[in-house]
Amino acid sequence: MSSKTSDFFVKRLKEWGVTRIYGYPGDGINGVLGAIQRANKNGDGIEFIQVRHEEMAAFMAAGHAKFTGELGVCLSTGGPGATHLLTGLYDAKMDHAPVLAIAGQAEVTARGASYQQEMNLDRVFSDVANFVQEAASPAQVRHLIDRGVRIAIAQNGVAVLIIPKDIQDEEWQAPQHLHGFTHSGPGYQRPKVVPYEADLQRAAEVLNAGKKVAILIGAGARNAAVEVVQAANVLGAGVAKALLGKDVLPDDAPFVTGSIGLLGTEPSWKLMQDCDTLLMIGSGFPWTEFLPKEGQARSVQIDIDPAMLGLRYPNEVNLHGDAAETLRALLPLLEHKDDRSWQEEIAVQVQTWWKQMEERAHAPANPVNPQRVVWEMSPQLPENAIVTSDSGSCANWFARDYRVKQGQRASLSGGLACMGAAVPYAIAAKFAHPEKPVVALVGDGAMQMNNMAELITIQKYWQQWADPRLIVCVFNNQDLNQVTWEQRVMEGNPRFDATQQLPDVKYAEFAETLGLRGIFVDNPDALASAWQQALSSDRPVVLEVKTDPEVAPLPPHITFKQAKAFMASMAKGDRGAAQIISDTASQLFHKKS
Repeated sequence: MSSKTSDFFVKRLKEWGVTRIYGYPGDGINGVLGAIQRANKNGDGIEFIQVRHEEMAAFMAAGHAKFTGELGVCLSTGGPGATHLLTGLYDAKMDHAPVLAIAGQAEVTARGASYQQEMNLDRVFSDVANFVQEAASPAQVRHLIDRGVRIAIAQNGVAVLIIPKDIQDEEWQAPQHLHGFTHSGPGYQRPKVVPYEADLQRAAEVLNAGKKVAILIGAGARNAAVEVVQAANVLGAGVAKALLGKDVLPDDAPFVTGSIGLLGTEPSWKLMQDCDTLLMIGSGFPWTEFLPKEGQARSVQIDIDPAMLGLRYPNEVNLHGDAAETLRALLPLLEHKDDRSWQEEIAVQVQTWWKQMEERAHAPANPVNPQRVVWEMSPQLPENAIVTSDSGSCANWFARDYRVKQGQRASLSGGLACMGAAVPYAIAAKFAHPEKPVVALVGDGAMQMNNMAELITIQKYWQQWADPRLIVCVFNNQDLNQVTWEQRVMEGNPRFDATQQLPDVKYAEFAETLGLRGIFVDNPDALASAWQQALSSDRPVVLEVKTDPEVAPLPPHITFKQAKAFMASMAKGDRGAAQIISDTASQLFHKKS
C-alpha cells in the first residue's frame, strides 16, 4: 500500500525522537495533520496539542526545549498562520533553544501567482532561522527533515520546514540512486568540546592571580552547576546569575548574589563593581554597564557558542567549550585561595540584602505590594516546582524576590523580553513534566494581550496531567507598569494614561467560568493563605492579586541622571507624584529600627 509524503514526514519526525507538536490547524497543513491522525490510529503517532494561537505554539515549543533540553516543535498552516509563529521563534533564537517549525504553503502549481495565502515564507523566516527550506518535491523531504532537525539541535537554534499543500498529499517517493538526488539519515550526538590544554593553563593563570574573583553564569551553565560551585569554592568567588541562569544555582548558597542587571540585586552590582577578576560561563548577559569597567578586571569566558565569546567584555582568555567539560578540565589547574575575606564579605552582603528584600516586600502599599506576592510564594513552593515569568514589572519580582531552591526550574523570555510567554511556557512545562506543579507569574497587560485565551488550552487538557496544579498568578494593577516606570526613570516623562492605563478585568472570575479555580486577593495578609490554597487545589488556579502600580521596580543602583529624570517626571505632573516619591523612598531607604 502506497503512503503519502506527509506520512513519511511524520514517520521521520518520530525517528528523530519527536513526541509532541504544538500547533493550530489550517488547510495549508491538513496533509500533515492527516498523517499524524493516521499514525496515532496505528499507535505510532505524535501527540498534537491544539493551542489558541500560533504565536503561543511557538512559545510552547521554546518552553519545551528549555525545560527538557530536547527539540521543541510547532506547526501552522501557511500565510497568516506561519507569520504568527515569528515572535515565538525569535524568542527561541535569542535564548538559544532548539525549535523546529513546520509551516504549510500554497500548492507548488500555484506558486508565483499571487495565490491566496501564498507568501515567500523562506524569505519571511530567513532572519530567525538557522535553516529554512521549502520542499519542491517528495524526494527532497527526507534530507530537509534530517538537515533541519540536526541543525536546530546542534546549533541550539531554529529550523523551519515549509511543505506546500500538494507536496503533502503526493505519493511518497524515496530519493533515487541517481545524479541529482541525495540520501540522508537521522541521528545526532553532541560532541565533547573542550579547549586545548595551553588555553586552559592561560585561563588558570588569570584566575589564580585574582584576589577578588566574580563568576557570572547564564543558562549555558545549567549542566555545570556542580562544577560552578567547585570553582567558586576553590577561588573564593561570588556567583551572580544572568536571568536565564536564575535556576542554575539555588539562592540559599551564601556566595550566590542573585540576579544581575536592571532586574538584579545590590550584591550582584557590588560584586561586579569591586572584583578584580571575572569568569563568565554560558552567559550572553547584554548590559555591559553592570559588568566591571573595562580595564578593571582580568577576564575569562567559557561558552559553547564561539559567536558569544568576547562579545560583552574584552576577555584575556576565551575558551570555546561545553561549560561542564571545560570546568572539569580547568578545575585541577586552579589554586585554592586561603584568603576567604572576599567571599565572606559577599556572604554578609547577601544576608543583608535578603533582609532588605523582606522589609521591602512588607512595606505598605495600596492595596498589595507586588513584591510580597512573590516573597510569600517562594517558601511554599515544592522543591520540584517550575516557575515561569512574563516580561514587565512582574519580572523584577521574579528576579529579586523568588528564592530558587535546589531542584526547581524557572525561565522567561530573556533575549527577546517578550510579553505573553509565561502562560505558554507554563503549559509546555506541564506537558513535559505533568507530575510537577507549575506557576506562571503574569502581568495584566500580558494576560489581556494573549494569555487569557490560553487559559482555554489549560481547561482543555489539565485533566490529563498527573499533578493538576498549574497556577497563573496575575498582577492586576491596571497599568503597563514596566513601561510606565521606563517612561519616568529613563525618559523623565510622566505616566501617559492613554498608553498605560488598562481595563480592570476579572481574571479569577473568568477562570471560574472555564471550570478552573479562581482566587482573588486584595489584602496582603491573605497572600500566604491564598498561595496555600492554590498549591493544594485539585485543578488549575488563576490567582488574581490587586497590586499597587506605584511600587517602583527600580534597578539595584540608580544613576544621578536617572534620578534627575525620575524627579523631572514627577515635577511634570505625574498622577500621585507625592505618594510615589514617598513609596519609593520607603522602598529604598526603610530600615528596621
